[in-house]
Amino acid sequence: MRIVDLRNRDWRSEERITYLAKRGEVLTEEYEERVKEIVKEVKERGDEALIEFTERFDGVKLTEETLEVPFEEIENAYEDLEEDVKEALEIAHERIRSFHERQLERSFLKEEEGIILGQRVIPLERVGVYVPGGKAAYPSTVLMNVVPAVVAGVEEVIMVTPKPDRYTLAAAYVSGVSRVFQIGGAQAIAALAFGTKKVPKVDKIVGPGNVYVALAKKILFGTVDIDMIAGPSEVLIIADEIARPDWVAADLLSQAEHDELAAAILITPSEDLARRVREEVGRILPDLPRRDIARRSIERFGTIFITEDLLQACEVANHIAPEHLEIITREPMSLLPYIKHAGAVFLGEFTTEPLGDYILGPNHTLPTGGTARFFSPLGVYDFVKRSSVLYVSREGFERVADLAETLARAEGLEAHRFAVRIRRRE
Repeated sequence: MRIVDLRNRDWRSEERITYLAKRGEVLTEEYEERVKEIVKEVKERGDEALIEFTERFDGVKLTEETLEVPFEEIENAYEDLEEDVKEALEIAHERIRSFHERQLERSFLKEEEGIILGQRVIPLERVGVYVPGGKAAYPSTVLMNVVPAVVAGVEEVIMVTPKPDRYTLAAAYVSGVSRVFQIGGAQAIAALAFGTKKVPKVDKIVGPGNVYVALAKKILFGTVDIDMIAGPSEVLIIADEIARPDWVAADLLSQAEHDELAAAILITPSEDLARRVREEVGRILPDLPRRDIARRSIERFGTIFITEDLLQACEVANHIAPEHLEIITREPMSLLPYIKHAGAVFLGEFTTEPLGDYILGPNHTLPTGGTARFFSPLGVYDFVKRSSVLYVSREGFERVADLAETLARAEGLEAHRFAVRIRRRE
């Protein structure tokens, strides 16, 4: 890992920080043109294009009849699970559901002398959940994306995933997925956005994916709503001299093994910790099953920043606005007020990021690439819409009519003014 000393210098212009921020810029024109062509083909040819692309990209031959996974197969995947996995899925589901139930918004009405104003909170009717597949199993992604939708009251949750494995299907059963289609990539996003003969059109698409999936969501935003455009994953750890180097190294590598573009960053005022963590990363790395992926991630983006103190460490962390932020210090809670931008904050030496991925309850679908400055974790609020409610009696009308006419006149909108004035003549 590269060590960069930020002490006694203008760290905001540090080249390495800029380099890390730009690591996800792989959405090139080349990819975009390919995705646009796939989207166009699915829009025009529907299921025929889906079947063709699935064979070309995933090596799976499907027919219109086999696009959808039968519910019996989904149920059997759950029933045939190893008991320990089944128990872990059930407990994770319960914890995630319990956490997200606290996010529920409520409709309200407010009355004031002849005027009733309010807001209705209404769940979306149908949403699509994209779950990556093929190279690995992601049952945790199913739970994190489906459970908030179910808690919100969404009527129908459509899941798409290429080459679904039994763990992913079991998680779909546990979390309450309505239907599963074994399709992936940009073509799956297009199918959900436009609808085909077999795949229903949805109101919103959520869930992570590769560059093709991310670009398809970006291109189709407006035709359909999306959660966010997710980039490569990242973890940033703020630590002081009390942190165990091997624990810090393990947490960094847990993120680096995701993919070659993942970023693992340590910020510390301790030179000794910086050196020892780098040694531990080198020691642990060769024993990892996904060591080749993790090694490329660490070589390209693994970075240790040395700061003057922990407050400067917080400033640097806010500048980077990471997806996952761990604070492993003597008093981690004392730093929380200084953190402005992070998808999720993990406080204390035992709060390792993988616990959040799987079992704690808060959502692990988080903003990446600095977008934690303005995006939030996926939640129940992403699966509802709000409608304003307005009622005005004759009494209430007389209270506000003059004001409305005045503002309409100031804006030069005479028909607006007339619509108010005509009621005053009655």
